[in-house]
Amino acid sequence: MTSSRLAHEHDEHVCPRFHRAIELVGKRWNGAVIRALMDRPRRFGEILEAVPDLHDRLLSERLKELESEQIVQRRVYPETPVRIEYALTQRGRDLERILAEVERWAHRWLPQPSKS
Repeated sequence: MTSSRLAHEHDEHVCPRFHRAIELVGKRWNGAVIRALMDRPRRFGEILEAVPDLHDRLLSERLKELESEQIVQRRVYPETPVRIEYALTQRGRDLERILAEVERWAHRWLPQPSKS
């Protein structure tokens, strides 16, 4: 598909794939969870610490959703006690540049949130 055809399609309607991607990454907490995993794999509690105001039940739901979308991988290490880590898949890693741009845009254009 040529760039002129892409531009033409862009003018007429929003691509369903684009819309689905925005809904997935933009769903409350999903972007923050993905961002928290960009530095390194993390355990459940480490993700909770990295994402302020996120509660464990909701994190559990979001991780399951991101895992079903193959953005996050759940790794179980058979140790005593069992260790479980969450890491980005290649599909999740491919969002890194995009989310970095969103973060850059936010720092430029959005006010600093007030501390409660």
